[in-house]
Amino acid sequence: MEPAVRLQDKGEAFYFIADYHAMTTTTDPDVLRENVRELAVDFLACGLDPERAVFFRQSAVPEVNELAWILSTVCPMSLLNKCHSYKDKTAQGIAPNHGLFAYPVLMAADILLYDSNEVPVGKDQKQHLEVTRDLAVKLNQQFGEGTVVLPEPIIREATAVVVGLDGRKMSKSYGNTLPIFGDEKPLKKKVMKIKTDSTPVEDPKSTEDSAILQLYSLFASDEQYEQMVKDHVNGGVGYGDFKKRLAEAYWDFFAPMRARREEILADPGYVDSVLAKGEARAREEAGKVILRVKKAVGLA
Repeated sequence: MEPAVRLQDKGEAFYFIADYHAMTTTTDPDVLRENVRELAVDFLACGLDPERAVFFRQSAVPEVNELAWILSTVCPMSLLNKCHSYKDKTAQGIAPNHGLFAYPVLMAADILLYDSNEVPVGKDQKQHLEVTRDLAVKLNQQFGEGTVVLPEPIIREATAVVVGLDGRKMSKSYGNTLPIFGDEKPLKKKVMKIKTDSTPVEDPKSTEDSAILQLYSLFASDEQYEQMVKDHVNGGVGYGDFKKRLAEAYWDFFAPMRARREEILADPGYVDSVLAKGEARAREEAGKVILRVKKAVGLA
């Protein structure tokens, strides 16, 4: 969310709630609706400004599936077979399906449908953006340069991957996330469950691959972070103390956003109006691009 909010200042930004993508792992319609709503509220609370960005539901723009099909006709199976995300998710026990396998093609359509020049992605999505670029090149080679725009990735290395409570990438699929919103006590309990080794309090602690330090760096001041590093190196401070500092920094960081969220929830029609406006603008842009693509491939 943080890179998305920052990029609002660079030009017109398109941000969507990926409800089509969510269907590959979410099968309960009530849960899907609730997740879409919650994510919309959370993004707005975290600073997404509908006056500076286009914010909408992916499923409100049917042109995305038209473009996904067109892209699928130039997508080699070998390209999808190389994608690690499908393998990772099925290894975690998620049932394999065509949507999960073809996820990168729909993601490519999500990007190319709005003539995106730059795309903020985490390291875990970098490969999917490379697939997007490959498909854009193939489409342009087969049907003419300029059929679609070739996008560039924006990856901020410091936060390209946010570590989870178990040391892996933070993901709902892994059940290792920290909630942005909610009550303080349950949050602190989750922080205290972060996996650590059995190094005694008096001994120095390793700073390598420390989930506590990696998370703390995102929410603490530079001085606070440097002090925690020193305390790791010098010893005499236990992991319990480090976790308490992390919980406090995390809680304080999101305080303004919690207040904004309460304001949004107090106006039930606000989220609907924001999404409706964003969907109208998204379809306007998508309509131009899909018409250009369909003319290039012979469908219009």
